[in-house]
Amino acid sequence: MLIPFFLKLRQAKVPVTLREFLDLLGGMEAGLADFDVEAFYFLARTALVKDERFIDRFDQVFSQHFRGLTAISGADGVDVETLPEDWLRKLAEKHLTPAEKALVESLGGFDKLMETLKKRLEEQKGRHQGGSKWIGTAGTSPFGAYGYNPEGVRIGQEGSRHRKAVKVWDKREFLDFDDSREIGTRNIKIALKRLRRWVREGAADELDLAGTIRSTAEHGYLDVQTRPERRNAVKLLMFFDVGGSMDDHVMVVEELFSAARSEFRHLEHFYFHNCLYESVWRDNRRRSERLPVTDILRSYGPDYKVIFVGDATMSPYEITHAGGSVEHWNKEPGAAWIARMTGHFHRVAWINPVPQGHWDYTQSLVIMRQLLNDRMFPLTLQGLEQATRQLAR
Repeated sequence: MLIPFFLKLRQAKVPVTLREFLDLLGGMEAGLADFDVEAFYFLARTALVKDERFIDRFDQVFSQHFRGLTAISGADGVDVETLPEDWLRKLAEKHLTPAEKALVESLGGFDKLMETLKKRLEEQKGRHQGGSKWIGTAGTSPFGAYGYNPEGVRIGQEGSRHRKAVKVWDKREFLDFDDSREIGTRNIKIALKRLRRWVREGAADELDLAGTIRSTAEHGYLDVQTRPERRNAVKLLMFFDVGGSMDDHVMVVEELFSAARSEFRHLEHFYFHNCLYESVWRDNRRRSERLPVTDILRSYGPDYKVIFVGDATMSPYEITHAGGSVEHWNKEPGAAWIARMTGHFHRVAWINPVPQGHWDYTQSLVIMRQLLNDRMFPLTLQGLEQATRQLAR
């Protein structure tokens, strides 16, 4: 039973090894998950998943391998002998309120509920929609999906609607951790932590516990030692494309900005539209108050890391030609200013909210990737980790 599960995880690109599989077997042999499916789930996830990015894939494989009733539709039905009655019973005891347990008794108790379910699985020959008896969808039968019955068993439904089913087959709490998906603020923070470089600076006002213990032992009396607070020394400049097609990505870009503000003490941010030209601005409400890019090149040293955030979706002329900007007459093409930035700052990355699979279909995006020596990354957890590795070199 467990070897096919292990192989399915490998097929789903969850990086599990034989050592972790043996750890799972050792935990089961030690009795950590006897006759408790929820305990087994957490034991398996703890032993086999070492990175939260893969928890959602693990949940999908676990659901498919151990809870295979999601594919009940079809003429062949399901083998009723494989129905995990013990699992349903355990979850019923754990999750139902006293009032809901009383409602289960209205069908004759849990034994009667399971007996009726098995009987109907044997009788039913195909998919059923609506109604109050057969296993199907959108009905009031105790069995099925997208319906309502307080004493029900949910089968083949991707989410709970009434929160009343005895068994939730398809729950996936870590969907947003998948490294191929756009992500929220908490996951962005996790990815950006790769950029942190800790140093101790400032006044020595933080207790040094290890130093205090060592000094007290050496002198024979309490000798309190202090040290400077540890701070993130990374210096970061962020340039955000605003307006136009970027309006479709405002929410996820705001999450990225919020996460970066909380992670980096030395952070400066600026705005531009479509492509970088001779000036940028700090406040979109006072867009006329512009800052020359030449001042940025003079004010910030090459030790600063630079992140551009934008979809790079525009007319190619906005990058390659003087006067190509849609907002003003630019004396030099945007490509010239991108070249100046990448020449001065050694560590530059571009974060793009457009899905990576669409990049090759936009000419301006292809040009921008070439100007950045392919240092463009998607706004996903995996993309941010790739960007931070590039910036940390």
